[in-house]
Amino acid sequence: MDILTPWLRSYLPALDVTDAQLAEDLTLRGIAVEGTFPLEGGGTRYEMDITTNRVDAMNHYGVAREVAAIYNVALKPIAETAAVAANVEGAAYPVRIEAQDLCGRFTARVVRGVAVKASTGKIAEYFRALGQKPISGPVDVTNFGWLAMGQPTHVFDLDTLEGAIVVRRAKAGERLRLLDGSDKVLVADDLVVADEKKALALAGVMGGWESRVTEATKNILVEAAWFDPAAIRASSRRHGLHTDASHRFERGADFAAAPLANNLVTRLVVEQAGGEVAGPMTDVVIPALAAKTADRAPIALRVSEVQRHLGTTADGAGIREEIVARYLTALGCSLTETAKGAYAVKLPSWRLDLEREIDLIEEVARVYGYNKFANTLPTFTGTVVELPQAAAESAIRTTLRALGYSEAISSTFCAAEEAAAFASAPAVALGNPLSAEAGMLRPALTPGMATMLAHNLHRDVTTVRLFEMGTVFTGSTAKVNEHVGLSLGLTGDARATALYKAEDALFYELKGTLEAVLAKFAGVVTLDAQELPAWVAAGRGARVLLDGAPVAVFGELAAAEAQKRKLRQTVAMAEVNAAALLERALRQPVSQEISRYQAVERDFSFVFPDSVRWEAIEAAVRGLGVAELQSVAPVEIFRDAKGKAIAAGSYSLLTRVVFQSTERTLAEEDLTGSSARIVVALTGLGGVQRA
Repeated sequence: MDILTPWLRSYLPALDVTDAQLAEDLTLRGIAVEGTFPLEGGGTRYEMDITTNRVDAMNHYGVAREVAAIYNVALKPIAETAAVAANVEGAAYPVRIEAQDLCGRFTARVVRGVAVKASTGKIAEYFRALGQKPISGPVDVTNFGWLAMGQPTHVFDLDTLEGAIVVRRAKAGERLRLLDGSDKVLVADDLVVADEKKALALAGVMGGWESRVTEATKNILVEAAWFDPAAIRASSRRHGLHTDASHRFERGADFAAAPLANNLVTRLVVEQAGGEVAGPMTDVVIPALAAKTADRAPIALRVSEVQRHLGTTADGAGIREEIVARYLTALGCSLTETAKGAYAVKLPSWRLDLEREIDLIEEVARVYGYNKFANTLPTFTGTVVELPQAAAESAIRTTLRALGYSEAISSTFCAAEEAAAFASAPAVALGNPLSAEAGMLRPALTPGMATMLAHNLHRDVTTVRLFEMGTVFTGSTAKVNEHVGLSLGLTGDARATALYKAEDALFYELKGTLEAVLAKFAGVVTLDAQELPAWVAAGRGARVLLDGAPVAVFGELAAAEAQKRKLRQTVAMAEVNAAALLERALRQPVSQEISRYQAVERDFSFVFPDSVRWEAIEAAVRGLGVAELQSVAPVEIFRDAKGKAIAAGSYSLLTRVVFQSTERTLAEEDLTGSSARIVVALTGLGGVQRA
């Protein structure tokens, strides 16, 4: 948002630092000034980046409060005239809050006999400097109010109202035309400001068309209220509206600000449009919501804890007790001493982000200036204790990096349709999601992996090898289950070998990667093609079992999922239950002396039925117990599509066996006997030796 230094200085008459110094000091305190732009006639426009938890600083008076705390200068109150601030003769306008869980406070005041015209004076001057579009005096005044103190307000044409103001939930199907000209069909969860007959405004988001102030308006009702953040956020997103009002209400407005804002706007309406205030201000408060916001219980603060956490300052003096009290008081806290060096701190209504003692300690450090603390290492006793699963996690990461994979991190959230497509376990829905695309806690890592692969491919990075190890969430909002997951993704640079074609290369590369990872853990690895999820392309995936228990699934991404992401080349992914791996013991490497005697290779060419898998062939050879057997590996596989050289339903496999003794050079008779036993074993699997 933009902040004008002339407006700031109107609240800080004793401030004597330059705009440049002020910008630097604010930035060092977390109220970041990202750009400065000189104004005609003097002063500066700050382009500021205020974090979402600091809604209190999203206005000129909030920033001025920070400045007053930093420089220890007096802060002028928001101006009010006695005639407006005090009760005046007449009856208060009737207000009834029916949705008492969603509206905690509502103020209303009547101004009669106005003449609507263009804004003048400081409002017009500040709006020009900010690039704010002027509309009319009373409407500009409401915009001036939230720019000044952060509290959204609204003005109604009083003569369009029928009876009392009623704050209620909308009726399902109720229609409302808003100020932007759009017609909205409301749902029962929407909160509206209404009269006795109709809805007047979508509460906290936008006013209605029929009750808007125009040049013909003669009488005005000024409104300032507090609405529940979650309700406003839901309505804003449901109807595709994001306004200055909703931006602030969604983040938690100041419960105590409504009367002050109503007084300010009422005074300025009279200044800009004439007229007279008729009757006192109506102020309806719901105590239960006030207790959660403006009337929160005090926080215990110990100065010794402030000093312990913050340590030594650059000047060596440390944080003294009077500094703690001064800073917190300047920020709006009320301190009551409960013991020597201990206080009960009453929190300001505008700082909903303060909840614990450590939050107050952080505020002291922030206002004092992080750059003013000495560079010291924290005290430490004891030793660093490695987490029980650290070695296993390191083994997985090291193996994958060695195989050419880069570690990546994806979002913890995903869309509901992605959760359903990539995981069989129930996903956990968020109460207040950032968007429809981030409405669920991820039940698997594969949705994020697919997104990352697509992100690379859409930016012409055609060869990608990624892995992610992170937490996945299943269950319900009542009980969330967390465990560690592992996801792998690869695409591009798929090369044929003697064992498989280029179109199968990604599948077999991913299979080999998983085997390399699982080889780090104790257990027997097997594969099958049962119970594959829908995201795996038909006939292009497999399930990995460790000692008979499923631990991973992998395969090529199904065409439907690839089309959603506009992927034009094959993508392969794997989802691994890393938690199951981390419970197992790591294999311990064992070294042995290298044989000084020559190794001898023997090749065996057999035709096998398609039902015979490699793991059975390898097990049959190794199961012979030949002491000199060093390795057995497939070298070449061949199928004849026409069924001439090799019958349909069969394949030819060239297997290479390596023999080597650690005690002597092997003689031909040794090799002949072992080879004959291997031929018998492979024949027993249904194989036919080729000549």
